[in-house]
Amino acid sequence: MLSILSVVLPIFALTLVGWLSRRAGIFGPQSTTELNRFVVYLALPALLLDIVAKADAAQLWQPGFIAVFGIGTFFFFALTVLISRMGGAEIGNAAIHGLNGAYSNTAFLGFPLLLATLGPASQTLTLIATINTVCLLFAVAIVLIEFGNQAGASPLTILLRVSQALLRNPLVLAPLLGAMVMFSGVGVAEPLDAFLKLLGSAASPCALVCLGMFLAEPREAESGGAGKTALLVALKLFAYPALTFALAYWVFPLAKPLRNAAVLLAALPTGTGPFMLAEFHRREGALTAKVILISTILSVGTITLLLTAIG
Repeated sequence: MLSILSVVLPIFALTLVGWLSRRAGIFGPQSTTELNRFVVYLALPALLLDIVAKADAAQLWQPGFIAVFGIGTFFFFALTVLISRMGGAEIGNAAIHGLNGAYSNTAFLGFPLLLATLGPASQTLTLIATINTVCLLFAVAIVLIEFGNQAGASPLTILLRVSQALLRNPLVLAPLLGAMVMFSGVGVAEPLDAFLKLLGSAASPCALVCLGMFLAEPREAESGGAGKTALLVALKLFAYPALTFALAYWVFPLAKPLRNAAVLLAALPTGTGPFMLAEFHRREGALTAKVILISTILSVGTITLLLTAIG
């Protein structure tokens, strides 16, 4: 319990600082948008490039774990998108809903939490989950959002515009560049490494402060918003980990340490990545902010129960 609180409480503190600073008028109405652009265009790409470039391809080859976490993540993302589409949501909004339901906070909560509870051996597994979530899942969501942005155009025009948007998107280019560095074996020069560390380390605190500032913005209550929020939080904290456990236990049987890591990573609350994308594209930002906040609060109890169950 204490290990979970030591990881989660600073997140609440940073979000509260953002909320208080916006309410006190320290930052103006455009501050949330500008800070979000800093995260999307500079800090988060630096973090993604740094994570992927320094990964060890041999250590990352854990086929059973990759299958369990990857299939669970993308199946649940697709399921949430389908449910949203059946409810009448546009494809871009449905993609944000999918991220809310399947985007675990592996980068900022996963590493310290699994290190404290499962030990150093879990860090490679957390890195695999982070690349799967922050790079691959993010890229798929961006493709769907861009398709939604180009609705009404001809299929060829949509394809060209989406391709152009992806090639200009730093959240897609950064992990691709990192993968090229990883497979080339060249490594990252020390000055560049220091630069990426400094810039990438700003992604998490700035994203959380931005989240708090967004929550402080005055807005009208959304009709049906509470129901959507409750559904997405329930899917993220309960249904997604349950599916991951089923895959790890029956479909792709994993050794207990790998199974525990997969389920814990799936049980993490929704990360700040979906909010960055939602706010950047002006799609479901208020809903996403609530899902992140509520799932993070509730995860203190759900993860404690899960840790007790797995011993």
